[in-house]
Amino acid sequence: MKNTKVSIFVIILSLVNSFLCSAALSVWQYFTSSQIDLALVLIMFFVFFIISFVMFYFVYNPFIFNRINEVHKELNQILPQHEIPDTKFQLDEIDPITQLEVDVKKIATERQKEVEHLKNLESYRKEYLGNVSHELKTPVFNIQGYISTLIDGGLSDSSINLDYLKRADKSVERIIHIIDDLETITQLETGSLELELDKYDIAAQCRDIFDALDIQARKRNIKLQLVKKFDKPLFVHADKYRIRQVIVNLLTNSIKYGKEGGKTEINFSLYNDEVIVEIKDNGIGISEQHLPRLFERFYRVDKGRSREQGGTGLGLAIVKHIIEAHQKSITVSSTVDVGTTFTFTLDRV
Repeated sequence: MKNTKVSIFVIILSLVNSFLCSAALSVWQYFTSSQIDLALVLIMFFVFFIISFVMFYFVYNPFIFNRINEVHKELNQILPQHEIPDTKFQLDEIDPITQLEVDVKKIATERQKEVEHLKNLESYRKEYLGNVSHELKTPVFNIQGYISTLIDGGLSDSSINLDYLKRADKSVERIIHIIDDLETITQLETGSLELELDKYDIAAQCRDIFDALDIQARKRNIKLQLVKKFDKPLFVHADKYRIRQVIVNLLTNSIKYGKEGGKTEINFSLYNDEVIVEIKDNGIGISEQHLPRLFERFYRVDKGRSREQGGTGLGLAIVKHIIEAHQKSITVSSTVDVGTTFTFTLDRV
């Protein structure tokens, strides 16, 4: 037995047992005769020590650690392998009791983390369901109100019938957008939505998006521009449609919540085999406390104003999932009354 702790423990246990047996022999001699045979007591002490040591070392000791090995094997079968070190309990190599104690403590820690994670998921689930319910409830109640008014006589009133039908139609569109966005996020999360990766010019794509959002930007007197003129194509390997979704969403948010007379710029920089895309504005900015949750579903910095602007509250969550589906990441930095910058990378070709 190479394990020092186990060896010392067996020796001490054998000595204690031998001492007790010798003491019992001495007591017996004392009461049965007037003299104690010291030589016999010492001989019996060593005999008891050898017998105890052999029993503890070769019989009882292996039995205990064999049971520990069985417990460890059962833990390995029940729990994921990565949670328990793949170590064989051999008496001549390690202290199995100490190792089992370490494993049990590690398992307890992992279980505690899982419990906390499940609590957080439960809290998130409740919050998420509440948000979905709230987002859908508003347009549904609007539609119900418009239809009830029309049924109660408004349909024959030419001054309101067409207006109420148009409002109901907008509410229906809002519900459709929420459902479409939820479906997109679900597909991205589950991996059922496959990206159609292709080589294309992202600078040209941004110029096309600027043209598409020009009217919306002009209404708020916000200037959209590239920081540099790219006379040559800047090719990336990505899903053109999905990246367009990302850029349109970020630019639209910049226009909606930017300062009138402001500007939004897109800058490209090259790093190794990647293109770094920065979308920066000089708008109202976002306070630091909101940044960690900015990409959560239905999370709104200014809930009242966001709903007035007609957003579903899912845009940034979709942006994050699309970028992560490309095996990349997106970051945001912002300062109140200074502006906001979103940064993500794409593979360059």
